[in-house]
Amino acid sequence: MTTADVASGTPARAGWRQWAGLAVMCLPTMLTTVDITVMFLALPHVSADLGASGVEQLWISDIYGFMIAGFLVTMGTLGDRIGRRRVLLAGAAVFVAASLLAAYATSTPMLIGARALLGVAGATVAPSVLALIRDMFPDPRQMGTAMAVWGSSIMAGVILGPVVGGLLLGAFRWGSIFLMAVPVMGLLLLTAPFLVPESRNPHAGRLDVPSVLLSLGAVLPLVYGLKELARGGPAPQAAAAILLGAACALVFVRRQRTLADPLLDLRLFGIRVLSGTMVLSLMFAFVMGGTGLVVTLFLQLVQGYSPSGVALWMVLPAVVMIVMGNVAGAVARVVRPAYLIAAGAVLAAAGMVVLTRVGASGDMPLLMTGLVMVYAGGSPITVLSPLLVMTSAPPERAGSAGSLQSTGSEFGTAMGVAVLGLVATAAYRAGVTVPDEVPGEAAQAARESISGAVLTAQRFPGQAGGELLASARDAFTSGLHVTAIVTAVVFLGLAAVALAGLRKVPPTGAAQAGGPQEAGTSPAAEAAQTAQTGAGTPGETAQTGAGTPEEAGAGRPEDDRAGRPEDAGASGQARAPEGASEMSVR
Repeated sequence: MTTADVASGTPARAGWRQWAGLAVMCLPTMLTTVDITVMFLALPHVSADLGASGVEQLWISDIYGFMIAGFLVTMGTLGDRIGRRRVLLAGAAVFVAASLLAAYATSTPMLIGARALLGVAGATVAPSVLALIRDMFPDPRQMGTAMAVWGSSIMAGVILGPVVGGLLLGAFRWGSIFLMAVPVMGLLLLTAPFLVPESRNPHAGRLDVPSVLLSLGAVLPLVYGLKELARGGPAPQAAAAILLGAACALVFVRRQRTLADPLLDLRLFGIRVLSGTMVLSLMFAFVMGGTGLVVTLFLQLVQGYSPSGVALWMVLPAVVMIVMGNVAGAVARVVRPAYLIAAGAVLAAAGMVVLTRVGASGDMPLLMTGLVMVYAGGSPITVLSPLLVMTSAPPERAGSAGSLQSTGSEFGTAMGVAVLGLVATAAYRAGVTVPDEVPGEAAQAARESISGAVLTAQRFPGQAGGELLASARDAFTSGLHVTAIVTAVVFLGLAAVALAGLRKVPPTGAAQAGGPQEAGTSPAAEAAQTAQTGAGTPGETAQTGAGTPEEAGAGRPEDDRAGRPEDAGASGQARAPEGASEMSVR
């Protein structure tokens, strides 16, 4: 596939090379997800071998996610500038080296450093792969299928993480969980130069180092503060981190508005479809992050399942999400995405209502029914949100758009864990009753959290311990119910946002089928409009004054002419004569 294919009036059909390239890129995507979850099972083994303290264990577990979140924007923009395949392959090489370093770490600081390096390398994957998929599959139908396959690889990583981790830890040393990255990333390094075409923005400017530092100063403290808020409740340390991150974010935004070549082009948010989809993605990550935390604690501390047992129970809803996500991607070819997302959100809200009927004594079939409804209802968002973001962004900003999608999910998850975790904790503390026989410090620990109550009950095995454990389980179940009610309301709000913000976006197969599209409302039309007004060339925009969303005409009815077939092309892909992505098979 060449530049001529993209520039012509008809969408180029991807062949075996592109599909093989997609398969190769899905493997590292799956691996980066596995590395998030597999560490939870390995922590006891690491602690026993390296003597890691409680604080060090938290850093071993969290630093990987922190660094991914912090570097996503930088890596996405860097790919736009120097080449997305180049950035992906460089990240793969670093990932292999860091994995070997982690596998044979001889001290806790060495392992923490290796995990941090893994996070930096892992941040290259999502934005690069999303941008490459967009360029490799210009046909709308094929792009929808490719995005669904890519989304499935993420969920497969969630499923396989505990399973593969458990098998490896049962047979080998804990370092083996890192060694599985070597063949996966090695395959990418060997085959991607032949299967994956390079793409970049040929008119990109230089990388602004102060903006990189400000983005790290914004994202890292914010994510850290939210995690600390979820872990220990309101505390000066968490508040200080959040305030620091917010201050850096404010300075970062102000700087981006003054640069001719910003690290993050804020005009992307002026594209109605992209900004609306970002809100949906963040809201969904918020709900699923908080729900995942509360349900996992419920299964472990109320139902008494081991971590591996919890992982096995969660396979069913995850598999349902993969299957229904692919179904949603196919249905979206003939049904407007807004309707699919809204219907799924209503189904998920109903699933949350089902969770309010789960009792502390069991009801696993009822719990699984509710979770299956939630995961099935959320599947259209998981598949369609990256597709809508990538097709609505100008081609030369594909890496930046992919980083926004991934960063929004990271923030949403962290916020959900923090906020909904506090909601469940507040409900627990309001409902738990500690017997008078339990002394002061132990009673305080039992009132603080259900984990503290379980540990305290083990110290008092008599009647007092039994009463405390029963009360704690009932109280945390009430916390699950309150969280489910809150998230049901959020899902209904999500449905409203989808209908309000995306209702005019046509089915994803409309362009390929040659059917009529509503001018100025499809993702491609808005991308074409943005490209034509100079959104892809910040330097030119700064000179012509077309930089603001209002001036660029993002989403304005009077600018519907931007959506004409001759402007957007029969494929529905944006035409950006001066900023189009440069593609070649090398």
